[in-house]
Amino acid sequence: MKQTTLAKAVSGVGIGLHKGEPISIRLEPLEANSGILFYRSDVGLLVQALPQNVVNTQMATVIGNSSAYISTIEHLLSAVYAYGIDNIRVVLDGAEVPVMDGSSASFCMMLDEAGIRKLEATKQVLIIKKEVEVQDGKKFARVTPSLKPSYNFMIEFSHPSIGRQEYSFEFSKKNFIEEIARARTFGFLKDVQMLRSRGLALGGSLDNAVVMDDNKILNPEGLRFSNEFVRHKILDAIGDLSLLGAPFVGDYTSFAGSHNLNHELTKAILRDPSNYEIRTLSVEKAQEFEKVYA
Repeated sequence: MKQTTLAKAVSGVGIGLHKGEPISIRLEPLEANSGILFYRSDVGLLVQALPQNVVNTQMATVIGNSSAYISTIEHLLSAVYAYGIDNIRVVLDGAEVPVMDGSSASFCMMLDEAGIRKLEATKQVLIIKKEVEVQDGKKFARVTPSLKPSYNFMIEFSHPSIGRQEYSFEFSKKNFIEEIARARTFGFLKDVQMLRSRGLALGGSLDNAVVMDDNKILNPEGLRFSNEFVRHKILDAIGDLSLLGAPFVGDYTSFAGSHNLNHELTKAILRDPSNYEIRTLSVEKAQEFEKVYA
């Protein structure tokens, strides 16, 4: 398998979820072995999407340093990972990746427009060698060895529109586009009101999130999937685990997982070299794995 990048640069504009300000985004090709880089043109911040650069996971996955940050990177990273892109520069003129419609669908459209170019360098994958789990009370996130990557998620909310939902997703680009990419972020009206009182979620609306009051969904169009909530949790997990720095070969399972649990899981995996192996695949395995991104 060869490393990939974009065939050409593409640009777009959207609203930042928390500050509510317009943000320009440009996706640019990079040479081999560059990884996924984020650049804030307004402050000159360049940061790589890696676990050690995560500075906050409370409301979204945030990377940066003590003086500047880039927030809400997970929806974009989820699409970049699903498309098998190894090297890309994301240029922003603000502190957030635009929320678009609250899913990864707009970023998939941008990547389709850009196209994908193979590079000469060989792609490496991160193979999970043994089970790794992190917990927070009853909540957990876990990876286990498997040759066919999958994501399995369970959530449970007392809200009548959610309840208990489970979804298992065999990872591939095609399945991501059909089953996961359009699932939107969600929240509760009372939480939105609280966040806005703190100067957050100022860009949130029914156009970019599924919003619920105490009894029902407020979006006039309803849901895109009957279990859109748990599908979006998988979308987030794909983006969060992309910070491992290489496509990971294993199964991911979570109950009531979060950005923070996903971040703790990536750190736990990388903390012990016996948990994983980074290597190139054999020709036979590479041909089989390459079909995942077809």
